[in-house]
Amino acid sequence: MITIDENIVRNTILFLLWAEFLWETYLAIRQFSKAKNTNELPPVLKNVMTKEDFEKSRQYSLAKLRFGFVKDAQNILVTSAVIYYGVLAHIWNYSYSINPVPGEVGTSCIWLFLVSLASTIVDLPLTIYYTFVLEDKFGFNKQTAGFFAWDKIKAFLVSQFITIMISSLVIVIIKSGGPYFFIWLWLVVCIISMILLTIYPAVIAPLFDKYTPLPEGELRTEIENLASQLKFPLTQLYVVEGSKRSSHSNAYFYGLFKSKRIVLFDTLLAKDDGSGCQNDEILAVLSHELGHWSHNHIIKNLILMQVNLFLLFAGFSVMFKYPPLYRALGFYTVQPVLVGLFVVLQYVMMPYNTLLTFLMICLSRKFEFQADDFAVNLGKAKPLERALLQLNKDNLGFPINDDMYSAWHHSHPPLLERISVLQESARKLN
Repeated sequence: MITIDENIVRNTILFLLWAEFLWETYLAIRQFSKAKNTNELPPVLKNVMTKEDFEKSRQYSLAKLRFGFVKDAQNILVTSAVIYYGVLAHIWNYSYSINPVPGEVGTSCIWLFLVSLASTIVDLPLTIYYTFVLEDKFGFNKQTAGFFAWDKIKAFLVSQFITIMISSLVIVIIKSGGPYFFIWLWLVVCIISMILLTIYPAVIAPLFDKYTPLPEGELRTEIENLASQLKFPLTQLYVVEGSKRSSHSNAYFYGLFKSKRIVLFDTLLAKDDGSGCQNDEILAVLSHELGHWSHNHIIKNLILMQVNLFLLFAGFSVMFKYPPLYRALGFYTVQPVLVGLFVVLQYVMMPYNTLLTFLMICLSRKFEFQADDFAVNLGKAKPLERALLQLNKDNLGFPINDDMYSAWHHSHPPLLERISVLQESARKLN
């Protein structure tokens, strides 16, 4: 029987982390070079973007890429140090020493809280810089320091409350579920994920943003008529006050079964300064979103997510009792199941996760084209094209992408490719 010591496991984990970091850096350098050396405004954008707007979007893209280089370098250095010096084990020992109620569940909850707190503190300087320097420089940040601080505190507390509750349940299931615990674990996590998907928009999201019904008027009437035409079970139509946080725009729908709600960001609505979309453009965007509903993309993604969870938990059930996995991170006397879950899902399954992410991006692009075709068949090709161009302008999206970088990172097709396909679909329809 071949035995593998913790040094080999540790070095393998570090190798995988650094390989992923170097690959991502290589792709980012390609995109940086593309943005840096592209100065000509594409002809299709000349009626929407000025030369100044194009240059601003180029500088915004370069600024975000530079920030990404720094953030990724910090992440790989911190993560490598955490693994090499057994920091997670030191935090576990401290958590055990202050746990008032002996037991793995309590120690795991304290450990998880401390790890999350440390991670948040380490990331905070760069988060502040991104929000109040980079985003502010290009006119997107709308947050005050007080709003930002309170928002982060709320997000941390809510996430910890949910994560610790779920983690406690996970530990109990793993330790008492027998040899096939992963089946019970999968079933419980499936149920919890469905509950969270149901309550998040109605219970959790309003803790962070203000949702108000879309006022009566032409836009509301047209949206309701569109939903009625498509037999979309619309029950609520909201505007979210996203402008308190950022000037970026978005729209989405949520809800399961026969109760659906549509949410528009207030930044999506037309403004006096020329930003935002006109009513027909908003209807086109919503037609695209309803295309996702019509093609059951949400359900398909949910099924894929649950299948993936089952495979991950099955893999974990095979590997989690392997002592070198724990010793590689400094756990020589204990093998906490929550730590094992973290190590297996985060590190051991890294190649699988990376491949799956890429395949999901490919699938997402296919879904986006299908949703666009749905809007085209409703006669929304021209307003959808205008909406995409307007949103790209408002969000300072840089429309030129390196093919490899885009294929690896962009779940939505690049703007110019998307418009080209839209125009071709409209010509075939006519």
